Amino acid sequence: MADSESTHSGLRQRLFEGGVIPAHPLALDRRRLFDPRRQRALSRYYLDAGSAGLAVGVHTTQFEIRNPEHDLLGPVLRLAAEEMASFEQSRGKKLIKVAGIVGDRKQALAEAGLARELGYDAGLLSLAALSAAPNDELLEHCRAVARILPLFGFYLQPAVGGRRLDYSFWRKFFEIETAVAVKIAPFNRYYTLDVVRALVDSGREKEISLYTGNDDQILADLLTEFVFQRAGEPVPVRFRGGLLGHWAVWTRAAVELFERIREPARRRAPVPAEWLTLGAQIIDCNAALFDVAHDFRGCIVGLHEILRRQGLLEVNWTLDAGIELSPEQSHEIDRISAAYPHLQDDDFVARNLPRWLS
Repeated sequence: MADSESTHSGLRQRLFEGGVIPAHPLALDRRRLFDPRRQRALSRYYLDAGSAGLAVGVHTTQFEIRNPEHDLLGPVLRLAAEEMASFEQSRGKKLIKVAGIVGDRKQALAEAGLARELGYDAGLLSLAALSAAPNDELLEHCRAVARILPLFGFYLQPAVGGRRLDYSFWRKFFEIETAVAVKIAPFNRYYTLDVVRALVDSGREKEISLYTGNDDQILADLLTEFVFQRAGEPVPVRFRGGLLGHWAVWTRAAVELFERIREPARRRAPVPAEWLTLGAQIIDCNAALFDVAHDFRGCIVGLHEILRRQGLLEVNWTLDAGIELSPEQSHEIDRISAAYPHLQDDDFVARNLPRWLS
């Protein structure tokens, strides 16, 4: 028990220190088969770019990897775990290793067990499979998984399979002993505030870290000090970092930006006007990458297209042959690529790509 508490304490500290956690994509070859070489290259790219860890087996990795005809969850988790272990050993740096967990109780427990066996620190638990369940059932599901692996709560936006999770749910969620963090990604400011307020009311804001998954408000989340009252006293809370599909591309630039804003935010310094402009530019990029014009249909292939153009991926395909980059989305990606070179890391990738692919 003492060893477990020490492990959780170390994980909580790393999460609280914060950082950039990319949601890891899936590399396919021209036969639409898993490409381990390029999958490893992606992991190496993110880690060398300065990421605090990786999230694997999540929405950006494609939930379809679990389908029997693919059966890729184990291989994908294992490969990323190997790369993270190698990085930790060579750099002497502890990473935050997050595995996506989905499905009903049986599936979720099996995936949590696999992730623990492979050395993952926490499970990013999707509740999409329990779309009609009441809060009590959702919370019992969370507690069952938490007995196997520390929980990284997940508020996923409804447009890509999430469900409404109200203040009452989050207030009870924060009572789970091994809850360590929450990815807030409803793409909705009202719902975001529900989670932050619930954390303050729980009194565990120094134990449980908030990570933005709101790809449409990345900079605003990271710059904002949220303040709620508890027992008549103001309690400030900040997002400690982000776990984002958006950060699966141009990751080195994202890390550099995060480091730029981290210290002024901690000092509660005034927010420079140019950061608000930069935030709007990031949202513009996200609209193109996530295919907002088509209700997020191309939200994964858009990311793949950037990685393909950089040489990290061979193709921009997903496991679903019916999802392709539309001409309109391709045009939008051309536009943002020309408009915002300061948000990109093409030179960093070009310098290191041969080594990552070796």
